[in-house]
Amino acid sequence: MKTIKGPALFLAQFAGDDAPFNSWDTITKWAADCGYKGVQVPSWDARLFDLAQAATSKDYCDTFKGQAAENGVEVTELSTHLQGQLVAVHPAYDAAFDGFADPSVHGDPKARQAWAVEQVKMAITASANLGIKNHVSFSGALAWPYIYPWPQRPAGLVETAFDELAARWRPILDHADAHDVNICYEIHPGEDLHDGVTFEMFLDRVDNHPRCNMLYDPSHYVLQCLDYLDNIDIYKDRIKMFHVKDAEFNPTGRQGVYSGYQPWVDRAGRFRSLGDGQVDFAAIFAKMAANDFDGWAVVEWECCLKHPEDGAREGAQFVKDHIIRVTERAFDDFADGGTDDVMNRKILGIGA
Repeated sequence: MKTIKGPALFLAQFAGDDAPFNSWDTITKWAADCGYKGVQVPSWDARLFDLAQAATSKDYCDTFKGQAAENGVEVTELSTHLQGQLVAVHPAYDAAFDGFADPSVHGDPKARQAWAVEQVKMAITASANLGIKNHVSFSGALAWPYIYPWPQRPAGLVETAFDELAARWRPILDHADAHDVNICYEIHPGEDLHDGVTFEMFLDRVDNHPRCNMLYDPSHYVLQCLDYLDNIDIYKDRIKMFHVKDAEFNPTGRQGVYSGYQPWVDRAGRFRSLGDGQVDFAAIFAKMAANDFDGWAVVEWECCLKHPEDGAREGAQFVKDHIIRVTERAFDDFADGGTDDVMNRKILGIGA
């Protein structure tokens, strides 16, 4: 068994234009002061990170890591959630997702997709330059508008969507393999990979690619009423990253999973700061330890009620309290009587 590393913090929800959240130096100092040992980096945020330079300059990466280390934290992973989303976009979402891309490709879905693919590849190269083995992204989605089977879906629609999704990601996965980096898809509503079944549909189409892996985030499973503990055992060999995020699901006679288009604070299912929701993290951390997960426990703070800085500080302590320092010996070793093959056969009554 292995002891999970952490706590770490995903910086995407905290980066901003005001100090200490507007520079790499100050935000890493702040994270360390909150009690974090690592930080996960949003690769699209130029206030913190120069993706193009990181993909081409080992010296830049060494300096970037060094400054973080001086401030008391380690760089755990890079994220391309926004760029990965743009690898596959249904036309219904073109306008909504244009803002994720460089202005030079706005209004041009084909150019935007090519830009997104190059961005993810650069982040994989940058991960290798930083000495990081795992990278997180979204899969994007072509079939998501058809998640509910009404009107009846045309035969082959979903299969065609997943064939295309796999074709777009296969060269990126091969690029990751060449750089010894795993792509960990965050299984997330709004993505074609939003539960275990859809992950398997994709995995089959990329021929069980060794670099096709998963980021585990129980909050997204609570909101889908999916068994998030069983999920760990099913996909333990593919789970390479872990977002520690809480959620609650409180259905009423008026709303359930879909929540009636309500804002986050009024939804039946909503994200909460760690410890304020319904996720059984004691059971999750126990399963992670038993399954030899050796990655980072990364807090992703999202809450519709609590102030983010309070959530961050509380989250660091919450993860510290849940990480299990695994044992190196069995608890009943004191009663070991010592045996050998002769004794074992004698105990079983099967002779010499």
